[in-house]
Amino acid sequence: MVSIIKKLINKPEDVVREMLEGMALAFPDIIRLDQQWNNVYRRYRKPSYKVALVCGGGSGHEPAQAGYVGYGMLDAVAAGHVFTAPPAPQVFAAINEVASEAGVFVIITNYTGDVMNFGIAIKMASAKGIKVDHIIVNDDVAISEVSKRRGTTITILINKIAGAAAEEGWSIEEVKRVAQKVLSNGRDIGVALTPCVLPTTGKPTFELAYDEIEFGIGVHGEAGVRRLRYVPSKELAKMMVDAVVDDLKLQKGDEVALVVQGTGGTPYMEKFLFYRDVRLYVESLGLKVFTSWIGEFFTSLDMQGARVAILKLDEELKRLLVAPAYTIAIRTPGVVVS
Repeated sequence: MVSIIKKLINKPEDVVREMLEGMALAFPDIIRLDQQWNNVYRRYRKPSYKVALVCGGGSGHEPAQAGYVGYGMLDAVAAGHVFTAPPAPQVFAAINEVASEAGVFVIITNYTGDVMNFGIAIKMASAKGIKVDHIIVNDDVAISEVSKRRGTTITILINKIAGAAAEEGWSIEEVKRVAQKVLSNGRDIGVALTPCVLPTTGKPTFELAYDEIEFGIGVHGEAGVRRLRYVPSKELAKMMVDAVVDDLKLQKGDEVALVVQGTGGTPYMEKFLFYRDVRLYVESLGLKVFTSWIGEFFTSLDMQGARVAILKLDEELKRLLVAPAYTIAIRTPGVVVS
């Protein structure tokens, strides 16, 4: 008997290319697709004075990262296969394509393959005379050892804030400074209610009983740091917020950006219900929510679950966070939330 993977795909090996082709067909005013590599480039770019921003990594996290290419955010993304880092020559091609006199700032998530391959590509670019710098994002509080923390939702906020700074013509040194400020003041935690199913195998990435959840997951379909019995949304919201708030050492009166997202397969009914519980608990701690993002920003295929990210804000970060952007996934008109 032939096993059939019930997903809206053709051949598993073609999913990334065909997905990117679909994105380029749907949004030709925002992005263009590389003919050789699975790289996505911003359609209309600023002159050479603008620092170019490059990000990327494995696919399966949509809209990350190709959904963030465009005005006010990224100039290029190198998309690897599902949950697989793009090879160094592909990343170099992306850097080389968008290189400007102002330089290229590369945003790397803290996974072994990404750090290695992007690092090699950066060395290749430097050897060619391209001015390049980078940041390695490690915001996931599920991992106690800071250097081993995974790059998750704060990556997207760095894309947004550093992208706004670059759009204004900031130097590469200043773009890196504000990106590091976001990383220093932002944390994330995730939970899985179900595993995800890889298009290449048709099998779940781990086994989970109906009354169990995985607490402290990454974004590659892996199990969490501990397995818990199911708890209602309010209790889960408190557990997740406490993990982030404690790590950031937030104080009553701090202003924050609050990101509550699903992990790919979570219905919007549940996302908004869970956001309600997160928001009410955050406010009970005396924190002031400046703005909220609710949706899907850094997913894990069809996994059901949620992530909570909090970014402590100051006036500089607030202004850049709501600065205009025009990408597939993020559209901000520049209206400050009061």
